[in-house]
Amino acid sequence: MGNSIDIRVETLVQPAASAPATATRPAFAGSASRGTFFLETFGCQMNEHDSEKVAGLLLARGYQQVETPEAAGLILYNTCSIREKAAQKVFSRLGEYRGLKGEGKKIGLLGCVAQQEGEDIFSRAPWVSLVCGSASYRKLPELLAKVEAGEQRVTGLDNDTDETFETEITRRDNPWRAYLTIIEGCDKSCAYCVVPFTRGPERSRDSARILVELKQLADLGYSEVQFLGQTVNSYSDPSPREMRFSELLLQAANVPGIRRVRFTTSHPRDFSQDIIDAMDSNPAICNHVHLPVQSGSTRVLRAMQRTYTRHEYLEKIAMIRAAKRRIAITTDVIVGFPGETETDFEETLSLLDEVTYDGVFSFKYSPRPNTPGSSMPDAVPEEEKSRRLALLQEKQRRIQAETLRSLENEIFEVHVDGKSKKENCWYGHSSCNRVVSLTSTEENLLGEYVQARVTGSTANSLLGEHISGFRVCTYKP
Repeated sequence: MGNSIDIRVETLVQPAASAPATATRPAFAGSASRGTFFLETFGCQMNEHDSEKVAGLLLARGYQQVETPEAAGLILYNTCSIREKAAQKVFSRLGEYRGLKGEGKKIGLLGCVAQQEGEDIFSRAPWVSLVCGSASYRKLPELLAKVEAGEQRVTGLDNDTDETFETEITRRDNPWRAYLTIIEGCDKSCAYCVVPFTRGPERSRDSARILVELKQLADLGYSEVQFLGQTVNSYSDPSPREMRFSELLLQAANVPGIRRVRFTTSHPRDFSQDIIDAMDSNPAICNHVHLPVQSGSTRVLRAMQRTYTRHEYLEKIAMIRAAKRRIAITTDVIVGFPGETETDFEETLSLLDEVTYDGVFSFKYSPRPNTPGSSMPDAVPEEEKSRRLALLQEKQRRIQAETLRSLENEIFEVHVDGKSKKENCWYGHSSCNRVVSLTSTEENLLGEYVQARVTGSTANSLLGEHISGFRVCTYKP
């Protein structure tokens, strides 16, 4: 968190139905000082947003954030358990913190590994004082009070299905883009996935509350919002209005001050034509869809307990390709799931050729606790999984390089969110989430939406030049 461009702290007040929406920033100067904290995050955007929530609560409680564990009185590690390697990294990091408890420091483990391992963490790492899953972040102030009072083993491990884990105070790490959770948990029960256990079943937030918070964010100067959920497009409005996900996107895109609306991660089963229609009808809804496939083999998809076949997935892709706008598509792929044959793997490779994804996040299968896949026979040897992963990634590199080369001379609107170390160089993202590095003679482009003509590409990004004086959005891919 120490490399944040800017720190914004806001109290998002949920008003009564008859009261106007308000958004204020608390003045922490009057809070009683409770020392310092260091917060390290490992995982996805959901974890990043969870850390924003935790940091907001701590700052409101009077803590001060520092950039190193050595400078902190409270050390927190927010974790991911989606793959075995990620969980192993957690305990490796906790081992590094072992000697710090003797210096009077308090150590806490947050997130998915905390929820997954529970009180067993105290046995594996007895120097840890706090174990808290994401469902308990609302209770963090009272849990911290116990830690401050000297309790050695404090836990928050509820999976309260009536909560969607939003907190009243969230520290935003980006001065222009805000994450907003609209649905938590997952009901899909894929054979390889631990999320239903660590995050609980699907529960959606009231659409009116989401839109109130979004308007508050716009009032605070945020121009881009990203809706988050393990299965974001499975959103089911619990209010009497019963707003569909596509309707929520359109409502968000029409909020004054909001220029871009993103969403991730989508599930193929619930990806429908009305979402594409919404993207076509309002260019503020970004033209990028992350649609995990996991395997190109229907046989493996069935073993994974995914709720679609290869053919049904490709129907969704055809629907996206038929949109009026060019929509970038990215995906997730797992290689080496138990029982995956060479033929199955070849079907995954052929899927990459057929879809020509704009980006692929690929991983070797690793068994996770409490999942059906962990007890399945016919495990693929580790060296074979590595071979398949290398082949898949090389194929995707070739596909991606060709796609990026084909975009030369295209003009993109780029939201500039960073300054390169190189002179007159900036970087940002297009509507379709492509990274664009651009040159410009203007003094400061941070936060600006500018036009850039593509002049070249690298392995994962575009190179471009700023077209000075142009600010009209073309919404090209």
